[in-house]
This record gives sequence, structure tokens and C-alpha cells, in this order.
Amino acid sequence: MADIVKQILARPIQLADQVTKAADEVNISFRQDCAEIKAKTEKLAGLLRQAARASSDLYERPTRRIIDDTEQVLDKALILVHKCRGNSLIKRVFTIIPTAAFRKISMQLENSIGDVAWLLRVSASTDNRDDEYLGLPPIASNEPILCLIWEQVAILYTGSLEDRSDAAASLVSLARDNDRYGKLIIEEGGVPPLLKLAKEGRMEGQENAARAIGLLGRDPESVEQIVNAGVCSVFAKILKEGHMKVQVVVAWAVSELAANHPKCQDHFAQNNVIRLLVSHLAFETVQEHSKYAIATKQKMSIHSVVMANSSNNSSGDDHHSENLHKADDFHMPHPIGHETSSQMHNVVTNTMNQQQGGAAEKPPLQSHSKNSSGNTSKSNHHHHHVAFAGGSIKGREFEDPATKAQMKEMAARALWQLSKGNVGICRSITESRALLCFAILLEKGPDDVQYYSAMALMEIAEVAEEHAELRRSAFKPTSPAAKAVVDQLLKAIEKANSDLLVPCVKAIGSLARTFRATETRIIGPLVRLLDEQEPEVSVEATVALIKFACTDNFLHVNHCKAVIQHGGVKHLIQLVYFGEQMLQTPALVLLCFIALHVPDSEVLAQEEVLIVLEWSTKQAHLNDEPSIRSILPEAKSRLELYQSRGSRGFY
Repeated sequence: MADIVKQILARPIQLADQVTKAADEVNISFRQDCAEIKAKTEKLAGLLRQAARASSDLYERPTRRIIDDTEQVLDKALILVHKCRGNSLIKRVFTIIPTAAFRKISMQLENSIGDVAWLLRVSASTDNRDDEYLGLPPIASNEPILCLIWEQVAILYTGSLEDRSDAAASLVSLARDNDRYGKLIIEEGGVPPLLKLAKEGRMEGQENAARAIGLLGRDPESVEQIVNAGVCSVFAKILKEGHMKVQVVVAWAVSELAANHPKCQDHFAQNNVIRLLVSHLAFETVQEHSKYAIATKQKMSIHSVVMANSSNNSSGDDHHSENLHKADDFHMPHPIGHETSSQMHNVVTNTMNQQQGGAAEKPPLQSHSKNSSGNTSKSNHHHHHVAFAGGSIKGREFEDPATKAQMKEMAARALWQLSKGNVGICRSITESRALLCFAILLEKGPDDVQYYSAMALMEIAEVAEEHAELRRSAFKPTSPAAKAVVDQLLKAIEKANSDLLVPCVKAIGSLARTFRATETRIIGPLVRLLDEQEPEVSVEATVALIKFACTDNFLHVNHCKAVIQHGGVKHLIQLVYFGEQMLQTPALVLLCFIALHVPDSEVLAQEEVLIVLEWSTKQAHLNDEPSIRSILPEAKSRLELYQSRGSRGFY
């Protein structure tokens, strides 16, 4: 950068010398006016030469702006001085230069002197400033905030670690207050020193730098520049080796960048960020050790699912029996602080059966072979956590519970944003133990963790809905993790928790084609939501039921009959007649599918669904909907056929 700065400074120094030389040759009548210009030009030239000597320390962005302005001022000064050089009588008589022109150039030179002097001060190391207040240069008169940004970024380049941390905190405040300030910080080269601080700084400085980067990525263009600056590798290293408090902020920043520019998802995936986030999510959520004692059926903890999955068949029945005997003396507490119902125990049992049959998931790497050689008592009192490649972080078990909870919250938030519409990342997540972690956290985690887990499951399910291969591999009916996810989604729907309802209903709807005919728990809870007070919930429940009842679903007849059996027809008729338009359209579509697939239903005749469909054909706003226009006539025709034939039996 020093060579670039020297090139920038070369021409203004030459111009300053030319002005000084020309001022000595001016006409005697202009000599007094030009003397002040000469003096100020010489002072400016001295500052420019000082800047050239310190070119390696100069901050390039303000240097370009200030030197460009200074060069323009010197050009004007040179033109003015040249006008004063004429010696002929005619030129002296007819050369009229207003006094205001000299005052204007003199003032501009004074401003340039102030700008260059400020540039030298702001580019100096903080040790050499002696806590000097830099003030604002004259160039800042039109945009004071720009110079404040320059000052903070310059400190990031040259200051001590403590000063750099304070500068990053100042940039956090600026970026949080105004989107335009964030763009200015990026344009003025603030991202590279922030990333450097995130790598090299102390904990507080790293937090401030990561938070600033997360706030700067407000739009796709800004995120693109941040990614190009190397943020992915820096964040990956912190998630692997950094302090957990810094990792919390980094995970949040990843979620912000991914939310504002989904194209950066693959860049994070290529740097192993997905696996590292899953590792944080699994830490103290799922225990991984072959000799973990499974408690009694009445006190089965949810994370025993993975313990059963990862049990080593070669460890022998004797050792397993010994652990069961010790379960009464030692029971590992659930990492979230609660125990699950006996329903989750069924998942554990199925997992163990699959493990014995060779159909279970691939077991993770075994830990500490010394314990597995027979030291049962010791192994029972040491917790070994899920090991993911590149995700082993020493000392994180000693973090305070609040920080651990924040880490899970932000890891779930980041995985939610990273999984949006990305089949590759969703596949990586589902191939790990993340699905089971989400199921655990959805049931027993704090409110925010539950919400982000539900949102992540919703996004993964939506991607699986569009990609059959992912759907079959991640949500196959025999998968214990998939069963645990469905169980927790249904529990959330049955509890009617307003924060979790929409994502959980969407997730269930996206998984509509994965359920077998023997799965009869789904339709009832969704039908009950048709009478929900919040229109958004009713809409999503109706859309989810459409995915069960549509022709593309192999079990559409079974599902349509289930909707009728649970009293869904009456609710749908009310929504079609009296609901808002956002509710009318999906309700009518669902009613059409039911009429199409189960036209001989007595309930449809008793509820006079045919009259509802006839009424709908006369509503212009409904017939304008493509989804209705394509199915309503066929459903009406089919219902007329069956109901006219069986009307005597119904009435």
C-alpha cells in the first residue's frame, strides 16, 4: 500500500513546487496577494512530503479523498498564480483578478493544510498520539460521520488491542444506528481490520468485531464483500477454537449474513461451519458413550436415543448388564434439566432393535478406549460428548450455563438460516445427529431455542418436500431421529403454543408424503387448528392438510376420510363462507380435494357441500385463483354425480 500512497502523493507535491516557483515570478502588482498563497503552499508541501515519508502508515481511503481534494486546490492555485505573471503593460492593464479569488484560494489551501495534518494524526499509531483529540478535518464539514468512521478504522489498523476493541465497539454503534453508515464502513475498508481483530484480539475485541461484521451484512452486496474478505474461514476457526462467548456472537453473525444473502450459505459449508455448529448444538444435548447406563423405562431420558444408537455391539452383554445394575446408584441428569415421557422410550427401544438388526445409523467415533476396556465405574462418572470432525473444543464443559444456553440458541438460529432452500446443507445436517438434537431442544429447550429449532426443522422439511432423495433418507419412517422429530412437532401442535404452531404445522405439512397409512395421529390436531383464532395458524393448517389430501399424495383417500372423520368439513364450510380471502382460497381447495376423492361420503351430503361448491363458482374473486379454477369444476361435477345417485339414501 505504501507504493500506492506515494503515487497518489507525487503529483500534488509537484504542483505545490510549481505554485511556489510561479509565485516568485508574479507581477509586482500581485506580489503581495500571492505571498500568502506561496506561504500556505510551502506549508502544505511540507506536510505532503511528511506524508510521503510516512506512506506505509497512511490509511489509504481518507488519503485518496483528501489528496484528490488537495490536488484540485493546487491546480486552481497554479492557474491563479500564472495569471499574475504577465510583465507587459497591456497585460497588466487588462488583467483583472478580483481580490475575492485570492481569498478563496487562500481559504482552500488552509483547509487542505488542515486535512493533511489530520490525515497524519489519524494514521499515526495510538501510542504516538498521547490521547490527543483528533477533531474533525475541514473535509468533514459536509459529512462529519465519514471522518469518524475513518478515525475508527484507522485505529483498527494501527492501534493497540484495547484501542482496536474500542474502535470496533464504536463501529458497532454506528452500524446499528444507520444502514448507510454500515455501507460507509465497508466502503472505507473497515472489514479487513475487523476480521484481523476477530482472529487476533482479546475476547472482548473479538466479540465486538464479530458483532460489527454481523451488523454490516444488511444486504446481499454488503454480505458479498464481507465473504470475499475471508469471513468464512475466520468464523470457522473461532467456532472451532475460540472462547464460547465469542462463538455465540459468531454464530449470530453467521445467521445474519446467511439471512441477508443466502448465496453465502455454500461458502460457510465449504469451511466446515455446518459441522461445527451441529457440534455446538449437540454438546450436552446428546451424550455419546457406549457405556452410558440406560435408566428404567419410567425415567428414560431423551438423549438415550443416541446412546442406544452408538452402543458398541462388541462390548458384550456382561458389561451392558453391569451398567444396568449401576443405574440405580448413578443417573446422569438430562442436559436440559428435564426427563421425557415414555413415548420417547419407544423411540429408544426401536433404535436398539435397529442397532441389533444392523439398520441403525452409522455409529460415531468411539471415545477413550481405555474406559471401554473394563473400567466401568470410572466411565460411568465421566461424560463424553458427541464428537464431530473438527468440532472438539477443549474446556467448553466448564462454561457457565447461561453461555451454553446462548450457544445452543445461536447455533440453532444459524443452522435455520443456513438450511433455507439449500439441499446440500440440509443433507449435511440430517446426516449428523442434528435432527435428534432439534427434537430434544424442541421439547425441553428454553423458549428461543425451541423457536429456532422449530424454524430449522421447518426449513429442512420444506427442502425435503422438494427433493425426494433427501426426504427418503432423512425422514424415512423407520428412522428413530425422524420419529422423534415428528413426535415433538405433534406435541407442539397439540399444545397450541402460538410461537411454535406455524413452523411446526408447516414442517408436518412438508412431510405429508413420508407418513404411512398406519400413522393416524397427524390429521386430528391439524383439523382442530382450522378453528384457531389466529388466521395465520388456520391458513397454515389448511395448507398442510391440502398436502395430505392432494392427488400427489399416495394416501390421499385415507387422509381425506380422516379429515371428514375429525369434523373438518364443517370448519371448512365456515371458512369458505365467512373467512377472510386468505382463508377462503385454501379452505375451498381442500374442500374440493375431499369432494374429488371421497364424493360418496354421507357427511358431504349432510353438510350440503355441493351447495357450497355451487356458491363458490359464482364468486369472481375465488374463480380468479388458478388453484381453484383448475379443480373446482371437476370436484363439483364428481360430487353431483355421486350425491344425486345416493340422495335418497341420505335424506
